[in-house]
Amino acid sequence: MDVAVFSIRQGLRSGLLRLSLYLLLLSTPSLAQSEVPLDQVDQRAKNVTQVVLGILSYARWPIEPASLQLCVVGPTEYADDLLKGATQASGRALQVRRVLVTDPLLIQRCNALYLGKLSPEDRRDLFEQLSGQAVLSISEQADPCSVGSLFCLRVGQEHVSFEVNLDSVARSGVRIHPRVLQLSRRRGDQV
Repeated sequence: MDVAVFSIRQGLRSGLLRLSLYLLLLSTPSLAQSEVPLDQVDQRAKNVTQVVLGILSYARWPIEPASLQLCVVGPTEYADDLLKGATQASGRALQVRRVLVTDPLLIQRCNALYLGKLSPEDRRDLFEQLSGQAVLSISEQADPCSVGSLFCLRVGQEHVSFEVNLDSVARSGVRIHPRVLQLSRRRGDQV
């Protein structure tokens, strides 16, 4: 009887091992196909950085800051390159840091916001705080650009374009050069 039990256990273990290996082999190709190659993600992040720096270079604040403070709010997909910091074409330094959407000093600490994924309540509360403040906001999400951000990015496979919310621009107190409107129309066709 011990021999029969031993051979059944050995058979079960062998079968489970084969089944586990088979399932592992089946799942591996699907995992590899769903991932975006790292170099594409890096390139998209660099493209986003170029567009954001371009937008910021066309913006003028009522009181121009010596060093522009860009705050990244919420989880983002393409902000890694921005977070390394940069210098604008004008030579003005760009300080970039992550902040919490609940930071009570967010408006005082930030001249511009790069918005990632936020809950609808957090977005609403944030835009209520921004009302009448000279803060430029750029949304990474593919939200309708009528929700409150001044600019909404459209990240495609090879190009990054953006939309402009003219209502939000008019209420923000930040002046945006008219060329930006032309760029948003021209680049919108490339995505």
